[in-house]
Amino acid sequence: MSIYNYEQAFGMWDKTTPAMRKAIRRWFAMYYDGSADEHADACQRIPYTVVNKLVKAVFGEYKATAGTPFGAELLKNLDEKKRLATQLALVGGMCYLKPCPVGAGFSFTLVPRDRVLIFGRDGAGKPTDMGLVEKSTEGNYYYTLLERRTVDENGYLTIRNRLYRSRDAQNLGSEVPLKNVPAYSSLADCYCFQKPVGSVGLIQMKLPILNCVDGSADGVAVYAAAEGLIRNIDKNEAQMNGEFNRGESRIIASRDLLDKELGLQDHLFVGLDEDPERVGLTVFSPELREQSFLARKQEYLRNVESILGLKRGMLSDANMEDRTATEITASAAEFSLTVMDFQLMWQQAVEETVALCKTLAELYGFALCEPGQVHIDWGNGTLYDQEKIWKDYMEMVEKGLLKPEVALAWRFGLAGEDEKTVREKFMPQ
Repeated sequence: MSIYNYEQAFGMWDKTTPAMRKAIRRWFAMYYDGSADEHADACQRIPYTVVNKLVKAVFGEYKATAGTPFGAELLKNLDEKKRLATQLALVGGMCYLKPCPVGAGFSFTLVPRDRVLIFGRDGAGKPTDMGLVEKSTEGNYYYTLLERRTVDENGYLTIRNRLYRSRDAQNLGSEVPLKNVPAYSSLADCYCFQKPVGSVGLIQMKLPILNCVDGSADGVAVYAAAEGLIRNIDKNEAQMNGEFNRGESRIIASRDLLDKELGLQDHLFVGLDEDPERVGLTVFSPELREQSFLARKQEYLRNVESILGLKRGMLSDANMEDRTATEITASAAEFSLTVMDFQLMWQQAVEETVALCKTLAELYGFALCEPGQVHIDWGNGTLYDQEKIWKDYMEMVEKGLLKPEVALAWRFGLAGEDEKTVREKFMPQ
């Protein structure tokens, strides 16, 4: 029997509201394809630009360290995924990190929001029953792996896997054994962990933005609130292109004159079915309204920056308006707070990943699974100037208000070390 949709295959209905499903499809379409409106031109690619600039700002000075080889390996594998995971979260509102055991450690795969079905949540909005979708091709067939993860009230996690095969990408087709795809041959049809995991075994990255679509526990894209403005920018771009096309000079001639000539370009010669004696040849060159369209676009771009908490000039022309020093500082500070929100999102994801992988490593029987203390350094920012704080600490040490061991521990990320260890490393006799 052929299966045509995910809910039918899982035998459960997705709790995501219709409004959120439409919004998620729009956000991914805006990022990957631009606008589907025939009267718009998405050449500005605002969603891509916003996501790209934010991710660069978030990880511009990022550095993470751990105290053990197991923790260092975890951070190394996470580091390979951090930018893409954050980009997917910014586009879909949420993204999931999935730990996969490799040797005596873990690698990570990313599950974007459009490949997730939510069947149940707890009081905090975390999924307790969910389905994951993974697509692949093998030979002449399309394969779809459906993975259902359920955690009970005692924290026991159960994972069920099903594989479907079809001749086209429009439906799932029929169920086949997992061994049909070599990459899935080691998966069990159903597996229940013998000790509590306490979650569905995934790390949820969710944007710290209140849902502006339906108020549910789902995350929203970073540019969700600016969708209307982005559409206006795309339409303005199309109108400006049309203005230039219409502003190109035309030669208006009678139809019989055009009929006698060959190879004339339609965009230059326009034929009219009127008396050739009265019409003849007329050159038409309308005046362009370029500045009006450019001014409107800049206003839209500045409004997008304001709504999304971006620094003025990231999208718009920074020289288009005169601003005071206070306004410039306020804009930079707001952008710094925006970036800090997303840095905190990733930091929480790292902390949850370390804790989850430690639990999973113990369940898998890994010999060494102690991650040790993990330290993340985000560098300097508009509101957090490391050099200024270090200078303040040194002044406090000179005045006898602060122990030098405490200042050194902060400077070198050793806040968890005792004072004796700090003295041995950084305070020679």
